[in-house]
Amino acid sequence: MAEKKKKLKNRGKKYSDAATKVDPAKKYTVAEAFTLLPEVAFAKFDETVDAAFSLGVDPKHADQMVRGAVVLPHGIGKTLRIAVLAKGDKAKEATAAGADFVGADDLIEKIAGGWFEFDKMIATPDMMVAVSKIGKVLGPRGLMPNPKLGTVTFDVSKAVKEQKLGKVEYRTEKTGIIHVAIGKKSFGSDKLRDNFLALASVIVKAKPPTSKGTYLKNITLSSTMSPGIAMDAQDVLAAAGLA
Repeated sequence: MAEKKKKLKNRGKKYSDAATKVDPAKKYTVAEAFTLLPEVAFAKFDETVDAAFSLGVDPKHADQMVRGAVVLPHGIGKTLRIAVLAKGDKAKEATAAGADFVGADDLIEKIAGGWFEFDKMIATPDMMVAVSKIGKVLGPRGLMPNPKLGTVTFDVSKAVKEQKLGKVEYRTEKTGIIHVAIGKKSFGSDKLRDNFLALASVIVKAKPPTSKGTYLKNITLSSTMSPGIAMDAQDVLAAAGLA
């Protein structure tokens, strides 16, 4: 118990030291934020880097829900296990593309029995009636295939390869905030910046026509243990070539 308290105390001190390097009244440019991040990401393990976008939308209204997926240029530093529901030639195509698990009714039955040793699921459109039988167990886990996210498609080869390359999903939470992991601290500033700008670009382009006023309200960059770094939205737009 004494050792645990000591570790917590040291962690608190390291966080406090890191926080002194971040000016809470400043909005950092993209260049400044990604230069500062390594200085405040103090944990010994390879921290995950997260980007948070606070948007001027009301997710309670379906026409203001911002949701989609994007392939990040440098992936996210995690190897995903991909399950594909397909038959015949499409099943063979999925296997050739590198899918970890491929099946049809047999795989659905396995999932219905409580098996969830996969991170993403892709399904061909003709399998969706059968998939609906396990929708209640897939949905809460964020595993339900969705055509808007490119996970319901006959082009299973492309879908599998995109997921393996680092395709991430984004979706506004109830508070209008999108949180997305953009990589690991070990990626380095350049790769993390590339991933961030790719994500920022698609989120900006996904602005609902019904969203009024300021769309990009706040943007924050942080790692697993670090304090948040507030970013200048106009500079983000400029860096993404959208200003």
